Amino acid sequence: MNAVALRKDEFVGTEADVMEGGGSLLPETEAETNAENAAKPERALPFGIKLPTGRAASDALWPPLAGIGGFLALWALLAPLVQTSLGTLPGPGDVWSAFGGLLDEAAASRVAAAEAVAAGYAYTGPPTFIDQIFTSLETVAAGFVLATMFAVPLGLVAGMSKRVNAAINPLVQVMRPVSPLAWLPIVTMVVSASVSSDDPTLPKSFVISAVVVMLCSLWPTLINTAIGTASIDKDLIAVGRVLRLGWFAKLTRLVLPSSLPYIFTGMRLSLGTGWMVLIAAEMLAQNPGLGKFVWDEFQNGSEKSLARIMVAVVVIGLIGFGLDRVMMALQSFVSRNRTV
Repeated sequence: MNAVALRKDEFVGTEADVMEGGGSLLPETEAETNAENAAKPERALPFGIKLPTGRAASDALWPPLAGIGGFLALWALLAPLVQTSLGTLPGPGDVWSAFGGLLDEAAASRVAAAEAVAAGYAYTGPPTFIDQIFTSLETVAAGFVLATMFAVPLGLVAGMSKRVNAAINPLVQVMRPVSPLAWLPIVTMVVSASVSSDDPTLPKSFVISAVVVMLCSLWPTLINTAIGTASIDKDLIAVGRVLRLGWFAKLTRLVLPSSLPYIFTGMRLSLGTGWMVLIAAEMLAQNPGLGKFVWDEFQNGSEKSLARIMVAVVVIGLIGFGLDRVMMALQSFVSRNRTV
């Protein structure tokens, strides 16, 4: 029995076949596959955003949607069974109707304000629900910015200096648990004595609420910034010494990029704390905003008050969730392509 020699060109395409478009019969190597995949153009989106696949989007969406749907169904079933001083607890449909009524009131107020301006006199109607929302957002933004401007520099200094950290740590631990209800009378008296003008640039109520938000929300940012700064890799500090980096260069090139995740974590916590503190401060001090809207409706005691209060509660929760998502997006935007 004679063995028949096998030729290589019976299994692998010849060079001429490859030149004419015929592919090799042997499997491609991993490097060749990766090279081909890298050569394929990808859909470019701004800020490096990648769209999820349909299956991934479905897997991510259905659990929260199912949870929300179950909560609404349970709410609709149990609400008629709960009795209050103003009647039964409003269900989802009643709350939605109350929200539509608040939007109608806001639209009517805008029309009345436009007519007043056209007639040449100032509109003196009460603020609408939408106006209260924007007032609260402006106040929490002012308090949050003030808290960040104070907490981040102090946290960086405390993280870079053990002596400064030891000096301010007792004060931070004592001041951090203080309730906003305790700060509010002090801040009110100080601001009222300081702002004596009949027509100040900023209303006293706005300043009081913003300062209370600042005093109660700066601690998470301060603590997280100090922890992030103190936890920088010692090798990076040694490299900075070898390169003889100055204090500012060390801060901007080594400290800030390494501590940025900690700083944004603290800012997210501070923003959430500030939003909760603001609502309580507005209710207690009767300052304009969503807190005052809730208190006024509670004092009103009409048959629609409970549904309108629940509208405010839902809106407060949604705004808090939205603010947290905004901070997450900002953190991703600032942190992208940052390397140390």
